[in-house]
Amino acid sequence: QVQLVESGGGLVQAGGSLRLSCAAPGRTFSSFAMGWFRQAPGKEREFVAAINWSSGNTFYADSVKGRFTISRDNAKNTVYLQMNSLKPEDTAVYYCAFRWGYSDPDHRQYNYWGQGTQVTVSS
Repeated sequence: QVQLVESGGGLVQAGGSLRLSCAAPGRTFSSFAMGWFRQAPGKEREFVAAINWSSGNTFYADSVKGRFTISRDNAKNTVYLQMNSLKPEDTAVYYCAFRWGYSDPDHRQYNYWGQGTQVTVSS
């Protein structure tokens, strides 16, 4: 069992920034990936970004490229999502997720999920 603890999120004006954090405390792992997904009301859960932990290779949805950055802290087993130039359409509940192996944009491929954190961007 992998528990993911999320923090960050909140209300911000368009053009502002937020940083989300997600920790998997107390464990060390071999090959795995962590990702961020989001879900707006009435919409499907969608891929935002992911990182292969060992290599640090990152992947982004087209809608966030150049604005969001995913990064990791190996010592803390923590993944971050820095979100800049936020837009109202970024409003959603954001979830971090963990899967064994490599990053995947399909949320169904992830084994463990955080509780979700609300991000609201006002216009």
